[in-house]
Amino acid sequence: MSQSLQEDGAINATMARNKLYALVKLVEEEGRATLITKHKVRALLAPLDRFPAARKTDAFPAHVLSAAQRDFGDLVALAAQGQPQVLLRNTTPVAVLLPADSSSDALSPDSAAHPGAAIAGGAVNSQGSTPRRLATLGDAIGSVLTGGLAGGPTFGLPGLDTATGGLQRGKLTLVAARPSVGGSLLGLAAARKTALVDHGMVLYAASGPNRDDIFRRIIAAETGGEYARLKQGRLTEHEQSVAHRLVQAGDLLMIDDGSDLTAEDITETAPHMEGLALVVVDRLQAAHSARLPLSGDRLPDASQALATLARTLHVPVLAIVDSDDPALLGLLDADVTLTLAPTEDPAKVQVTVAERDFGTIGSAYLQPDLIHARFLDAAAAPLGRTDTPAGPGPSASAGGTEAALELAEAALPYTSGGHQGIPAALTHELAAWRTAVANGDQEALTEILPSLLQAARAVAAMPDTPEGHRLATALRPYSPPVAADTAARASQATAAGAPVQAQAGSGQAQADAAKDEEDGGDGLTPGDEEDEPEGHIFPALKILKDSVGRSKMHPVKVIRKEERDSGPWPLISEHMDGEPRWAHPDVTVTRVPHIRANGRRVRRDKIDVPDSFGEGVLCLIDRNGSFPSACSAVPLAPNKLLHTGPLDAYDKAGAGIYLIDIPQWTRTDMPHPLGRIIDRPDEEGRVWVTTPHIKQLVKLVRDNHLGAMPTIHDSWTGKANESLFKPFYEATRKARTELVQAGGDPYKAYKTRLSIALRLLWPKRPAQKSPFWRPDWRMSMVAEASVRHWTVAFKAVQEGHTLVALRNVDQAIFWTPPGTPPSTYRIGTGFGEVKRKFVQAGETILEGDD
Repeated sequence: MSQSLQEDGAINATMARNKLYALVKLVEEEGRATLITKHKVRALLAPLDRFPAARKTDAFPAHVLSAAQRDFGDLVALAAQGQPQVLLRNTTPVAVLLPADSSSDALSPDSAAHPGAAIAGGAVNSQGSTPRRLATLGDAIGSVLTGGLAGGPTFGLPGLDTATGGLQRGKLTLVAARPSVGGSLLGLAAARKTALVDHGMVLYAASGPNRDDIFRRIIAAETGGEYARLKQGRLTEHEQSVAHRLVQAGDLLMIDDGSDLTAEDITETAPHMEGLALVVVDRLQAAHSARLPLSGDRLPDASQALATLARTLHVPVLAIVDSDDPALLGLLDADVTLTLAPTEDPAKVQVTVAERDFGTIGSAYLQPDLIHARFLDAAAAPLGRTDTPAGPGPSASAGGTEAALELAEAALPYTSGGHQGIPAALTHELAAWRTAVANGDQEALTEILPSLLQAARAVAAMPDTPEGHRLATALRPYSPPVAADTAARASQATAAGAPVQAQAGSGQAQADAAKDEEDGGDGLTPGDEEDEPEGHIFPALKILKDSVGRSKMHPVKVIRKEERDSGPWPLISEHMDGEPRWAHPDVTVTRVPHIRANGRRVRRDKIDVPDSFGEGVLCLIDRNGSFPSACSAVPLAPNKLLHTGPLDAYDKAGAGIYLIDIPQWTRTDMPHPLGRIIDRPDEEGRVWVTTPHIKQLVKLVRDNHLGAMPTIHDSWTGKANESLFKPFYEATRKARTELVQAGGDPYKAYKTRLSIALRLLWPKRPAQKSPFWRPDWRMSMVAEASVRHWTVAFKAVQEGHTLVALRNVDQAIFWTPPGTPPSTYRIGTGFGEVKRKFVQAGETILEGDD
């Protein structure tokens, strides 16, 4: 063995397999060979110059790097036996595995035909090669002293920029984050800062989001507008003004989108962009997709291509990957990796910065503001100066008094989506308040305050959490009676407060204000899980358990506790019910105090309609038994949900949950088909839905009410079944028929036990016992009720009726001639039938949930 390759410089095959991409880089860039041992055999990972015959890809066994890494131990053994193994990047040879023996006799006959191809012991043959570029220590020191920080683009987030030193030229930086944490938003932050503030050229390669999505995110981040609203094409005058300025400044941000985008496309485009300052790749998808080249087992090769691009053009390349799996990140082998991870504080995300050769070198904290498609810096004052194309913003102190700043800070947990428990109406007003404070726009604060207080008055009590108490306290300087954080103070405020009136066009907000976005509980109490005693008027829980037990599919009734924090279960939320909490944009909804017969203080609606609606009255529709009726044929998966990833199309043989883009809905006479689901998109503008809403969208596309079916970016599904709850439905319908006429306590007991049984499908509190724990079953059932409610109302609108409001899963209000309800509804007391009542516009509507 040559003296140039000492035994103690060797590494074993396992270590070499884990570092294969890095070792191949050394081969390509420095001509450095590596001795690899496996038991008693040795092979040499060598440059192609050692063995020129390897450049002919059909002359020897050849393997792309991802396959070579998988079978590396076998390849080392074959090479040691004299059978060279060529390593490829895509189709290009980049390195070769050779025998490491001191005699060239170990080579195969084919290789022996090329004298001098392999040098004994692996010594480097430098004859005829280009001299390496050398730098003196003085050169390096001078560069460091004069260069300061990396000097490359930054994120515009001071804490993160300090931790990273900026994006380094010639390096591949990877942003690693699980879906919904916000990885893509860091790529967008760097692109915005580079193009719109520093006026550098950016190539934004989008394999996933399209150019319209990216533009809307930029507008949302720059203006503080809600991304979900922008997805619907609704821009304020201010947002339109900023959008026009962005168009004028946007020649520096070039977007290459499309599901067919490859790493080769990026490396071919980038060299032709004059003055290129940054390349952003959004994003690398961990799950394999036949539609996306930048996914699955193709990622390691793509990562190496991007790293080569960075070195060749001496620009930073920033790539986002939708996973924080260390094994995958090791395969991608980036120069710098930024890993985003949620913390115990939902208003903070930690970013850990690691370099390949040094490990972790720093960390920073960011505040997620996903509603506005951006992050804020947690280390610095989040409401400080912000430079945008619209002009430099003033300091936080210009936003008003300390009270204004405190309210903006207290609002962050809710406007960021990290905390729930307040209505969407109040969330939207608080988001506008934060933006006005950040911009120092005192005029806007004055305009926002009345509507903010209107939304606050609709909240009976703030969430009983530290965040809820802080928000209530922050509201007190503006409206002490309204901002109470206890139920007692809320009742006093209701008694003393004036009617709260919504302006035209705020019907959705007022509808949302009717009840909290999240109940914070399930309404269950200890003992509810017990079977009803013998002779009970309606043993609903017994019947539901029997209904599930009858299935021949052997349903999994309870997901084990240790499994509930992973897989699909954390993705399921109450918002997936899709309840339509909507009022027509042209009506005026007023929430007024009302005292019930039992003395309880509540608020009820008054609805005024414009003269343009013509003569008529309000027709109140109340659907009977919406939830048990939905049990007649709700599509769900009786067994566990499996990760089925991106789907080319919805498969009706499956059921579960699906991650989709929000389809555009332009009609103003009906709410969006997905209801309140669209209020909480992730940072990609996508939402999780259950099977009933997927089937609804398929039908709307088929009937030409939607232009196209949204892409299914991810999914968790199982074999579909629509009859799991059917025996329960039939027993419930039969009992209702018998008891509804009798009324009184028997009918109340029937409704109570029916409600408890269905809520026990997903008990929220860990202490609450239940024979079930299937949130997907519960939300599919509620979503089915919402879909049926929406569909019947839509049929009435198609027949020419004017829908004024659509609430929850059972209430619809139409504007009709007196005594003429829409014919699409059947009047009666049975399931699927409705009660109807007529009231004059402006009268208090006493029906509805408290």
